[in-house]
Amino acid sequence: MSTLFDEQFLRRLEYLHLVSRKVYAGQQRAERRSKKVGSGLEFADHRDYAPGDDFRYLDWKVYARMERMLIRLHEEEEDLIVYLLLDCSRSMGVGSSVTTKYQQAARLAAALGYIGLANLDRVCLIPFGDTLLDRVPPLRGKKQIFKIFRALDGIEPQGKTALNDCVRLFTHQHKRRGMVVLLSDFYDPDGYEESINLLRYSRFEPFVVHLFDDDELKPGIRGDLSMVDCETGEVREVTITPKLLKRYQAVHEAFCTSLETFCKSRNVSYFRTPIQVPYDEAVLRIFRAGGFLK
Repeated sequence: MSTLFDEQFLRRLEYLHLVSRKVYAGQQRAERRSKKVGSGLEFADHRDYAPGDDFRYLDWKVYARMERMLIRLHEEEEDLIVYLLLDCSRSMGVGSSVTTKYQQAARLAAALGYIGLANLDRVCLIPFGDTLLDRVPPLRGKKQIFKIFRALDGIEPQGKTALNDCVRLFTHQHKRRGMVVLLSDFYDPDGYEESINLLRYSRFEPFVVHLFDDDELKPGIRGDLSMVDCETGEVREVTITPKLLKRYQAVHEAFCTSLETFCKSRNVSYFRTPIQVPYDEAVLRIFRAGGFLK
């Protein structure tokens, strides 16, 4: 039996799915769609006529009024694809005695993936660290959640965080647009701005889930210590004092606020949660915050 996903977890997923349907009562199943210009029925726009275009799509009313030959374009519906881009770097293996950041992120990814599958969306899991790891290709249907469980169970957080490089590779490899749920602690020395902007410019819809550990903000340590970066192995000699801890907490809060402000200023959905919050409660908060269910 999986250490992360047992029978109780599966029952909670079904409950969360029912809650998601209740929150958006009245909507039809599979209503979340991405749209592209095609041969559907809903009018989207005009473009100028070019030799060889089918005369059936000429807008004769516009021609009669303006004497311009314009082709009517229509929206074509297709299933929405939800990409779960999950940080599996070594810093995600840090956590409390109850759970680690990776374990919490994996449960959130599984829960959001299940809800997507239950809504007839396609869901694709893509773990990353210093590069993209083996992905779970796009799935559809609730029963496919077990493939995601197995993949998440088999991951051991390791390596550095290379968020920008990984997102760049992701946008190069995946041409079909959709929602990208980015789950990470965002502890990358190169920052997060480039990666989030790249998703936006590539016409993906980013949804940022920012995880942190409350215990990181209140470490029970004092005195002279050798601090080791869990990803790079870099060592620094530090004297831990109450004044230094207070400054550290202020810097961490400023980092979190900066990420949130950056996302909101660009209309990117952002959700921050400590790993001490139970995963199902965190998912319900995501529903209330909006941005994932549409």
